[in-house]
Amino acid sequence: MNNYKLTIQYDGGRYRGWQRLGDSDDTIQGKIENVLTEMAGEKIEITGCSRTDAGVHAFAQIANFKIDGNLTEAEIMNYLNRYLPQDISITEVMLVPDRFHARYNAKDKTYLYKIWNERYTNPFMRKYSMHVEEKLDIERMKRACQYFIGAHDFTAFSNAKSKKKSMVREIYVIDIEENAGFIEISVRGDGFLYNMVRKMVGTLIEVGLSEIDAEQIPGILESKERIQTGRMADAAGLYLVKVDF
Repeated sequence: MNNYKLTIQYDGGRYRGWQRLGDSDDTIQGKIENVLTEMAGEKIEITGCSRTDAGVHAFAQIANFKIDGNLTEAEIMNYLNRYLPQDISITEVMLVPDRFHARYNAKDKTYLYKIWNERYTNPFMRKYSMHVEEKLDIERMKRACQYFIGAHDFTAFSNAKSKKKSMVREIYVIDIEENAGFIEISVRGDGFLYNMVRKMVGTLIEVGLSEIDAEQIPGILESKERIQTGRMADAAGLYLVKVDF
Protein backbone atom coordinates (compact mmCIF):
# COMPACT_ATOMS: atom_id res chain seq x y z
CA MET A 1 0.00 0.00 0.00
CA ASN A 2 1.10 3.56 -0.67
CA ASN A 3 1.08 6.18 2.07
CA TYR A 4 0.14 9.74 1.07
CA LYS A 5 0.51 12.96 3.05
CA LEU A 6 -2.08 15.71 2.50
CA THR A 7 -1.69 19.42 3.25
CA ILE A 8 -5.15 20.92 3.70
CA GLN A 9 -6.61 24.42 3.99
CA TYR A 10 -10.15 24.95 5.21
CA ASP A 11 -12.70 27.44 6.40
CA GLY A 12 -14.12 25.62 9.41
CA GLY A 13 -17.09 27.94 9.86
CA ARG A 14 -19.82 25.52 8.79
CA TYR A 15 -18.26 22.30 10.07
CA ARG A 16 -18.39 20.46 13.38
CA GLY A 17 -14.62 20.33 13.54
CA TRP A 18 -11.96 18.11 12.02
CA GLN A 19 -12.81 14.73 13.53
CA ARG A 20 -15.39 12.47 11.89
CA LEU A 21 -18.44 11.97 14.13
CA GLY A 22 -20.11 8.62 13.53
CA ASP A 23 -21.89 8.65 10.18
CA SER A 24 -21.98 12.47 10.00
CA ASP A 25 -20.13 14.12 7.14
CA ASP A 26 -20.37 17.61 8.68
CA THR A 27 -16.66 17.41 9.49
CA ILE A 28 -13.51 18.09 7.51
CA GLN A 29 -12.29 14.52 7.94
CA GLY A 30 -15.65 13.14 6.86
CA LYS A 31 -15.79 15.25 3.69
CA ILE A 32 -12.29 14.23 2.59
CA GLU A 33 -12.80 10.55 3.41
CA ASN A 34 -16.03 10.47 1.40
CA VAL A 35 -14.27 11.81 -1.69
CA LEU A 36 -11.28 9.50 -1.30
CA THR A 37 -13.61 6.51 -0.85
CA GLU A 38 -15.39 7.39 -4.11
CA MET A 39 -12.04 7.76 -5.86
CA ALA A 40 -10.61 4.46 -4.58
CA GLY A 41 -13.77 2.35 -4.69
CA GLU A 42 -13.03 1.19 -1.16
CA LYS A 43 -13.33 2.63 2.35
CA ILE A 44 -10.50 5.09 3.03
CA GLU A 45 -9.70 6.53 6.45
CA ILE A 46 -7.37 9.46 7.03
CA THR A 47 -5.41 10.50 10.11
CA GLY A 48 -5.06 14.19 10.92
CA CYS A 49 -2.29 15.81 12.94
CA SER A 50 -4.70 17.98 14.93
CA ARG A 51 -8.38 17.62 15.86
CA THR A 52 -9.45 21.22 15.40
CA ASP A 53 -12.70 22.31 17.08
CA ALA A 54 -15.94 23.24 15.38
CA GLY A 55 -15.53 26.58 13.61
CA VAL A 56 -11.72 26.56 13.68
CA HIS A 57 -9.82 27.18 10.43
CA ALA A 58 -6.55 25.82 9.02
CA PHE A 59 -3.87 27.09 6.68
CA ALA A 60 -1.93 23.83 6.78
CA GLN A 61 -3.63 20.87 8.43
CA ILE A 62 -1.64 17.68 7.77
CA ALA A 63 -3.18 14.25 7.29
CA ASN A 64 -2.17 10.91 5.79
CA PHE A 65 -3.93 7.89 4.34
CA LYS A 66 -2.97 4.58 2.77
CA ILE A 67 -4.36 3.18 -0.44
CA ASP A 68 -3.78 0.28 -2.82
CA GLY A 69 -2.79 1.09 -6.38
CA ASN A 70 -0.39 3.51 -7.98
CA LEU A 71 -2.28 6.78 -8.31
CA THR A 72 0.02 9.74 -8.81
CA GLU A 73 0.16 12.65 -6.41
CA ALA A 74 -1.28 14.92 -9.12
CA GLU A 75 -4.18 12.55 -9.80
CA ILE A 76 -5.15 12.45 -6.12
CA MET A 77 -4.82 16.21 -5.67
CA ASN A 78 -6.85 17.00 -8.79
CA TYR A 79 -9.61 14.55 -7.86
CA LEU A 80 -9.92 15.88 -4.31
CA ASN A 81 -10.00 19.52 -5.35
CA ARG A 82 -12.56 18.75 -8.04
CA TYR A 83 -15.07 17.10 -5.72
CA LEU A 84 -14.47 18.67 -2.31
CA PRO A 85 -16.54 21.71 -1.24
CA GLN A 86 -14.95 25.04 -2.07
CA ASP A 87 -14.24 25.77 1.59
CA ILE A 88 -11.82 22.82 1.73
CA SER A 89 -8.70 22.82 -0.44
CA ILE A 90 -5.81 20.38 -0.85
CA THR A 91 -2.60 22.35 -1.39
CA GLU A 92 -0.19 19.41 -1.59
CA VAL A 93 -0.21 15.62 -1.94
CA MET A 94 3.05 13.80 -1.26
CA LEU A 95 3.98 10.12 -1.35
CA VAL A 96 5.72 9.42 1.97
CA PRO A 97 7.36 6.43 3.66
CA ASP A 98 5.05 3.79 5.07
CA ARG A 99 6.02 4.67 8.65
CA PHE A 100 4.90 8.32 8.35
CA HIS A 101 2.01 9.14 10.71
CA ALA A 102 0.49 12.61 10.70
CA ARG A 103 -0.32 12.66 14.42
CA TYR A 104 2.50 10.68 16.01
CA ASN A 105 5.30 12.20 13.92
CA ALA A 106 4.32 15.83 14.54
CA LYS A 107 7.00 17.60 16.61
CA ASP A 108 5.37 20.99 17.11
CA LYS A 109 2.38 23.03 15.97
CA THR A 110 1.72 26.72 15.47
CA TYR A 111 -1.68 28.35 15.94
CA LEU A 112 -2.73 31.91 15.14
CA TYR A 113 -5.55 33.80 16.83
CA LYS A 114 -7.07 36.96 15.32
CA ILE A 115 -8.84 39.59 17.44
CA TRP A 116 -10.60 42.55 15.80
CA ASN A 117 -10.02 45.27 18.39
CA GLU A 118 -12.10 48.25 17.25
CA ARG A 119 -15.35 49.77 18.54
CA TYR A 120 -17.13 48.92 15.29
CA THR A 121 -17.58 45.46 13.80
CA ASN A 122 -15.67 44.22 10.77
CA PRO A 123 -18.29 42.76 8.39
CA PHE A 124 -15.64 41.11 6.20
CA MET A 125 -13.85 39.34 9.08
CA ARG A 126 -16.70 38.59 11.46
CA LYS A 127 -16.47 34.87 10.64
CA TYR A 128 -12.68 34.84 10.86
CA SER A 129 -11.87 36.77 14.04
CA MET A 130 -13.20 37.58 17.50
CA HIS A 131 -14.51 41.10 18.05
CA VAL A 132 -13.39 42.75 21.27
CA GLU A 133 -14.79 46.27 21.41
CA GLU A 134 -12.85 47.57 24.41
CA LYS A 135 -9.25 48.60 23.76
CA LEU A 136 -6.83 45.88 24.85
CA ASP A 137 -3.58 46.69 26.66
CA ILE A 138 -1.01 44.91 24.48
CA GLU A 139 1.89 45.44 26.87
CA ARG A 140 -0.02 43.75 29.69
CA MET A 141 -0.85 40.85 27.38
CA LYS A 142 2.77 40.48 26.28
CA ARG A 143 3.88 40.36 29.91
CA ALA A 144 1.30 37.68 30.62
CA CYS A 145 2.54 35.55 27.70
CA GLN A 146 5.86 34.95 29.42
CA TYR A 147 4.16 32.91 32.14
CA PHE A 148 2.94 30.38 29.56
CA ILE A 149 6.41 29.76 28.10
CA GLY A 150 7.96 26.43 29.06
CA ALA A 151 6.53 23.07 30.16
CA HIS A 152 3.46 23.26 32.39
CA ASP A 153 0.45 21.21 33.39
CA PHE A 154 -2.30 22.91 31.37
CA THR A 155 -5.28 21.17 33.01
CA ALA A 156 -6.77 24.57 33.93
CA PHE A 157 -6.63 25.59 30.26
CA SER A 158 -8.24 22.43 28.89
CA ASN A 159 -11.78 21.22 28.41
CA ALA A 160 -13.29 18.41 30.47
CA LYS A 161 -13.36 16.38 27.23
CA SER A 162 -9.56 16.17 27.23
CA LYS A 163 -8.68 12.51 27.77
CA LYS A 164 -4.88 12.71 27.56
CA LYS A 165 -2.81 10.72 30.04
CA SER A 166 -0.52 13.71 30.54
CA MET A 167 -1.76 17.29 30.66
CA VAL A 168 1.77 18.66 30.43
CA ARG A 169 2.56 20.62 27.29
CA GLU A 170 5.51 22.84 26.39
CA ILE A 171 5.01 26.27 24.84
CA TYR A 172 8.03 27.48 22.89
CA VAL A 173 6.96 30.91 21.66
CA ILE A 174 4.03 33.31 22.00
CA ASP A 175 4.06 36.47 19.89
CA ILE A 176 1.52 39.30 19.89
CA GLU A 177 1.36 41.88 17.11
CA GLU A 178 -1.00 44.73 16.23
CA ASN A 179 -1.86 45.12 12.56
CA ALA A 180 -4.46 47.54 11.16
CA GLY A 181 -7.06 47.00 13.86
CA PHE A 182 -6.21 43.35 14.47
CA ILE A 183 -4.34 41.83 17.37
CA GLU A 184 -2.70 38.60 16.21
CA ILE A 185 -1.50 36.05 18.77
CA SER A 186 0.82 33.31 17.50
CA VAL A 187 1.44 30.27 19.73
CA ARG A 188 3.95 27.48 19.00
CA GLY A 189 4.30 24.41 21.18
CA ASP A 190 4.88 20.67 21.19
CA GLY A 191 1.14 20.00 21.35
CA PHE A 192 -2.16 21.37 22.62
CA LEU A 193 -5.04 20.04 24.70
CA TYR A 194 -8.70 20.33 23.72
CA ASN A 195 -9.66 24.05 23.74
CA MET A 196 -6.26 24.96 25.22
CA VAL A 197 -5.34 27.77 22.82
CA ARG A 198 -8.81 29.35 23.00
CA LYS A 199 -8.69 29.34 26.83
CA MET A 200 -5.18 30.81 26.83
CA VAL A 201 -6.33 33.58 24.49
CA GLY A 202 -9.43 34.17 26.59
CA THR A 203 -7.23 34.66 29.65
CA LEU A 204 -4.92 37.02 27.72
CA ILE A 205 -7.98 39.05 26.73
CA GLU A 206 -8.96 39.32 30.40
CA VAL A 207 -5.43 40.55 31.15
CA GLY A 208 -5.66 43.05 28.30
CA LEU A 209 -8.96 44.36 29.74
CA SER A 210 -7.37 44.66 33.23
CA GLU A 211 -9.87 42.14 34.60
CA ILE A 212 -7.01 40.02 35.97
CA ASP A 213 -3.28 40.62 36.47
CA ALA A 214 -0.63 38.90 34.38
CA GLU A 215 0.99 37.69 37.60
CA GLN A 216 -2.09 35.55 38.37
CA ILE A 217 -1.35 33.12 35.54
CA PRO A 218 1.20 30.96 37.43
CA GLY A 219 -1.38 30.45 40.18
CA ILE A 220 -4.04 29.51 37.63
CA LEU A 221 -1.69 26.92 36.10
CA GLU A 222 -0.79 25.50 39.50
CA SER A 223 -4.44 25.30 40.58
CA LYS A 224 -5.36 22.89 37.72
CA GLU A 225 -8.90 24.23 38.11
CA ARG A 226 -10.68 24.97 34.83
CA ILE A 227 -13.01 27.46 36.47
CA GLN A 228 -10.04 29.75 37.10
CA THR A 229 -9.55 30.54 33.40
CA GLY A 230 -12.90 32.25 32.87
CA ARG A 231 -13.91 32.98 29.29
CA MET A 232 -12.96 30.96 26.22
CA ALA A 233 -12.17 32.84 23.01
CA ASP A 234 -14.46 32.28 20.00
CA ALA A 235 -13.60 29.45 17.60
CA ALA A 236 -13.87 31.76 14.58
CA GLY A 237 -10.59 33.54 15.37
CA LEU A 238 -8.40 30.42 15.55
CA TYR A 239 -6.23 29.03 12.73
CA LEU A 240 -3.91 26.04 12.58
CA VAL A 241 -0.97 27.60 10.74
CA LYS A 242 1.90 25.13 10.63
CA VAL A 243 2.96 21.65 11.71
CA ASP A 244 6.60 20.60 11.86
CA PHE A 245 7.78 17.01 11.63
